[in-house]
Amino acid sequence: MTLPDINPVIFQIGPVALRWYALAYVAGIALGWYYLTKLIKRETLWPGNRAPVTNENLEDLIIWMALGVILGGRIGYVLFYDLAPILRNPLQFFKVWEGGMSFHGGFIGVCIAGVLYARKHKISPWTLGDMLSIAAPIGLFFGRLANFVNGELWGRTTDVPWGMVFCNKYTAVDAYGRCYAGYLPRHPSQLYEAALEGLLLFGVIFALTHVYKKLKQPGLIMGTFIAGYGLSRIVVETVRNPDAQMYEWLKGPITMGMILSLPMVIAGGWFIWRALKGKTQPTGVWVEPEPVAEKPETKAPDGLA
Repeated sequence: MTLPDINPVIFQIGPVALRWYALAYVAGIALGWYYLTKLIKRETLWPGNRAPVTNENLEDLIIWMALGVILGGRIGYVLFYDLAPILRNPLQFFKVWEGGMSFHGGFIGVCIAGVLYARKHKISPWTLGDMLSIAAPIGLFFGRLANFVNGELWGRTTDVPWGMVFCNKYTAVDAYGRCYAGYLPRHPSQLYEAALEGLLLFGVIFALTHVYKKLKQPGLIMGTFIAGYGLSRIVVETVRNPDAQMYEWLKGPITMGMILSLPMVIAGGWFIWRALKGKTQPTGVWVEPEPVAEKPETKAPDGLA
């Protein structure tokens, strides 16, 4: 199979262009926000039968998270994967529409923004983390589809029947006009990640939220998301082609993606353990008391007051 001829630019008016990559971020944030607006109305799912934020707070939170994703994702990509071009031309840093975003950097950016937001609004960071983790797989799904459309982050060469040649009339070429991905079939690793980090992880978290009511144990869903992403990324890294600018020792069985994902697996497991032990319950949460059965009324004997 060959990468379909999908133009990464949806439409362009003069110097202004709308790209699938940008639309993926918009779609992920918008659908995540919509899903959370529905979820916070089901207050019985949350600790103390009370959602941590209102719709008004949620709109403010989305802005904080969008900034965390974009700034953290771009800074993380530059630091972890491609610092040299930015040092030569610092203005290149701002060209986010050309790609070059790191999930791990975006994750760190969201964590920082989330902690600051939680402190400002006096919200349990564990519950806030759960809320963000519920929506995160939606954004990951659309982001990986955009990577596929862009013909980037492709996998290693393979002979599996679904292997794909990541070259079309829109993909970048070198100085000799040759497609960077080459003309051998490769794993469509972007679609693997969309399935694991997006669809599968969303399904697991959906079941924990709606079927098993695990929002009552703050931090458990956040831990599941963090560990689940880390494990998914490590698995896909075994077939994902390492970035060209990486050191040679990071292009073998151990890659930068694996190194950055392993701490996520450890941290996620620790969060799950703390949640199961009840060490993340927020203080001061009102819990509806159990009804107390009324004692039968006894009648005093005659002659006694």
